[in-house]
Amino acid sequence: MKKVINNANHVVDEMLAGLVTAYPSFLKRLPETTVISRSDAPVQGKVGIVSGGGSGHEPAHAGFVGKGMLDAAVAGEVFTSPTPDQIIEAIKAVDSGNGVLLIIKNYTGDVMNFEMAQEMAEMEGIKIASVIVNDDVAVEDSTFTVGRRGIAGTVFVHKIAGAKADAGASLEEVKAVAEKTIANVRSMGVALSPCTVPAAGKPSFTLADNEMEIGIGIHGEPGIERLPLAEADNITTILVDKILADINYEKAEVALMVNGLGSTPEMELHIVNRKVSEILQEKEITLYKTWVGEYMTSLDMEGFSITLLKLDSELKNLLVQDVKTIAFHV
Repeated sequence: MKKVINNANHVVDEMLAGLVTAYPSFLKRLPETTVISRSDAPVQGKVGIVSGGGSGHEPAHAGFVGKGMLDAAVAGEVFTSPTPDQIIEAIKAVDSGNGVLLIIKNYTGDVMNFEMAQEMAEMEGIKIASVIVNDDVAVEDSTFTVGRRGIAGTVFVHKIAGAKADAGASLEEVKAVAEKTIANVRSMGVALSPCTVPAAGKPSFTLADNEMEIGIGIHGEPGIERLPLAEADNITTILVDKILADINYEKAEVALMVNGLGSTPEMELHIVNRKVSEILQEKEITLYKTWVGEYMTSLDMEGFSITLLKLDSELKNLLVQDVKTIAFHV
């Protein structure tokens, strides 16, 4: 497989170097770490927010660092959790004395390493809390998880918790609104082609040209079933029906994210968005705001995910508060 890289062992380090070079007014890299923080971190008087995970999901997570979202993101190797020593450096870099919230996607390695870092922070006297995002409705347990996986719905958790922290809320209040968001966000994805991890040099799984994997994970974990490739409207309907069956959306107002997994043209994502909007209208679910693009990818995987966030007045207000990051805009 062709890759625009120098050395498979250096892709994360070189990516992070390029990122901060491109956006020096937004971002800085902590020396000798894989931590990207706000250029003005720590922000005095504000709860710090840290997230992260394996690389290969760009723009997640460093693309969401900035005013109104994350204070720092920790990058692991490709599809590998960052280590506790890296996470604790991020925590210390954003702590202004008002506490730090960790936003963790539900993958076994992420949960274990972030919780270890949380314990280390507590031993150093840092006020800290955490939430675990598990928005994927596809499968209950998978190769990488106990319980549901955390996928693109995590971005909405970043945004809403970040806005709450930006407004001067306490750590307890920021954690509470993050948990409310997690309780009301659901996602599901589909893959049309596999991804290729640079160090492996070959696809992580196999799909025939006429096949698709419904409910795929963002590391290529198996989904619900492998089906013959279908038209966009049929694929979209399968995913949305599964999401809508999970919680009661009757007469609800929702935010929508149509997320590309790395190699899906924007043209195709908008075709999907058109169908999602039609389905929601038919079911008398009000569409408040939509995001279409790449937010949480899987390297060069062809496919997409759909995320719905059921809103109340508080979540609506926080969702559209000002944000200044390189990858998320309102």
